[in-house]
Amino acid sequence: MILRLHRLAYPFAVLAALLALYFFWGPSTPPNSIRQLSGLTMGTSYRIQLVDVPVGKSEQQISLDVSALLTEMDKGIFSTYADTSELSRLNRHPVNTPFEASTHLLEVLSLAIEISELTDGAFDVTIGPLVNLWGFGPKINPADAVPPDVEIQARRNQIGFENVIIDRDGSKITKRRSLFIDLSAIAKGYGVDQLARYFDDLGVESYFLEIGGELKIKGLKPGGLSWVPAIEAPMDSASQVYQVFFSRGETIAVAGSGDYRNYFESDGVRYSHEIDPRTGYPVDHSLAAAYVIDESAATADALATAFMVMGLEDARALAGSMGQAVYFIYKNSGDGFLDYASDEFAIYMED
Repeated sequence: MILRLHRLAYPFAVLAALLALYFFWGPSTPPNSIRQLSGLTMGTSYRIQLVDVPVGKSEQQISLDVSALLTEMDKGIFSTYADTSELSRLNRHPVNTPFEASTHLLEVLSLAIEISELTDGAFDVTIGPLVNLWGFGPKINPADAVPPDVEIQARRNQIGFENVIIDRDGSKITKRRSLFIDLSAIAKGYGVDQLARYFDDLGVESYFLEIGGELKIKGLKPGGLSWVPAIEAPMDSASQVYQVFFSRGETIAVAGSGDYRNYFESDGVRYSHEIDPRTGYPVDHSLAAAYVIDESAATADALATAFMVMGLEDARALAGSMGQAVYFIYKNSGDGFLDYASDEFAIYMED
């Protein structure tokens, strides 16, 4: 997995998905090769690699199914750019009035709140007002200005995951105050999980699925070879591989987060796009990148973001208590980097 933080234009997602239909499997595709499908979704790119072709499902139909699934996940449910998406409608919905929600939205919000409680608020999907204030939201801050403390504290009063009440049995979500919920730090992982479920149901035994750097991997490549994801060096220069690991034929989900491509500098101080909802300020610690292996790409996605907010020591302590597979890259006292791999992650660093 190469982690890159890009700001892609949302309106091109559907066009790219349609174009991708014409570049999937050609009639001359040799047996035992990897079939690929790629395009744009959720403000980023996606890539699907399959080793075995499902029986009883045409290649064209699979392409159409994937396009429909990703369009639903994006414009239908999780987009904050599409006014008609389910999340946009929830954000506009009146306070203290139950909102009838889909299973997908209920699952993602429930998991988000679970991660928020687990990390003592380091992960908070209501952080949007603070992200926008610091200029890292949909509207880029051209001045790269540090907002006044009084504005930061005012925005902190507009957030709080504890103000989202979920009734799973009644399929209802209620906001106790006006909130702007942004699921971008978990929805891509969830989208990967949904792709995996689709291909699992078709009986596919080997795949490599990616949305915006979040992965789900299953089985082996042709020849019995392991899939080999790559971790990018946490530098804002040209991409360089820092480390690789091996899926070993297992079914795993992988997600990463880093602060090295999306930031601004003001008066010689570097301000990361990773905002700590507990303080209202960008993080200021040595952790440069966090990677998580889990069964669920949505869980890995959220935890990677939470660990980046928490910093090296707190993230390492929590991951250790959970038995979580994690890989952290952090700055040393000089200009270089050091890394830490939990025992659960280290086993994937050997083929």
